Amino acid sequence: MALIDLPLVAPERKISGLRPLKVLHHFGKLVEDKEDTAQVFHIIEATKGKRSLAQAHGFIRSEEGQRFMAESISIPAMLDDHDRWADCGPQSVAAHYIAFMKREGLSAAGLVAESHKWAPPESLPKDQTQWYFDRQRDTHDLFHVLTGYGRDALGEASLLGFTYEQNHNKGILFIAYAGARQIKKVSGTKAPLFAAIKEGRRLGRAAAKIAHQDIAALMREDIDAARARLNIGKPEVYRQCLAILQGEGITREQLTLSGAQAA
Repeated sequence: MALIDLPLVAPERKISGLRPLKVLHHFGKLVEDKEDTAQVFHIIEATKGKRSLAQAHGFIRSEEGQRFMAESISIPAMLDDHDRWADCGPQSVAAHYIAFMKREGLSAAGLVAESHKWAPPESLPKDQTQWYFDRQRDTHDLFHVLTGYGRDALGEASLLGFTYEQNHNKGILFIAYAGARQIKKVSGTKAPLFAAIKEGRRLGRAAAKIAHQDIAALMREDIDAARARLNIGKPEVYRQCLAILQGEGITREQLTLSGAQAA
């Protein structure tokens, strides 16, 4: 069945609300290994609420949402096709995205595979709502590139503050603040980590919804022009925190949820 012909909400879809014990369990596993992305998906699923669904359905019914569904383009496949962007200039979003993904050893397909560890595709509801949630997942690394947040523990936590204001999932906000608390606990830093999360939220609230954009067109934009069009500000507090941590002898590479020791 074509995507456009699927129901908006499948009968088997459930709204989980807030399941705090499940959230704490999976956050504990994330502390043990921040690269265990499947734990993030568990937390997100345990905290999906009506506001997230309302935003999903509003976009799905919009002119842009209807067009994107009709086109039915796989965002991960498009992003991972680096040859597709070979004619883009060095300051394009595509060039910055490819450089980021190569530097970090990532792929869009890899993030999809991580999400499938949480829930195999055949177990997910077959509806347009799932298409929207997948779209949010598939644009995650573009969030990194456009905002300037790194993949260090604080960068990920701050980006989740930004992301919460983009998709309104309370589990994401929980991870952001709990992550900052954990970093402060294990590092003993004097850096204003919670202010970095608050800044991420402010930037995410002010910015246009990245997952609602024409991703193919966005990739070809000049990155500074794209940031200006989307109203994405600079993460100054985050950068100040990194400078303070560096002065304390803690590099970005040493900054984790499970421990951070001075060099």
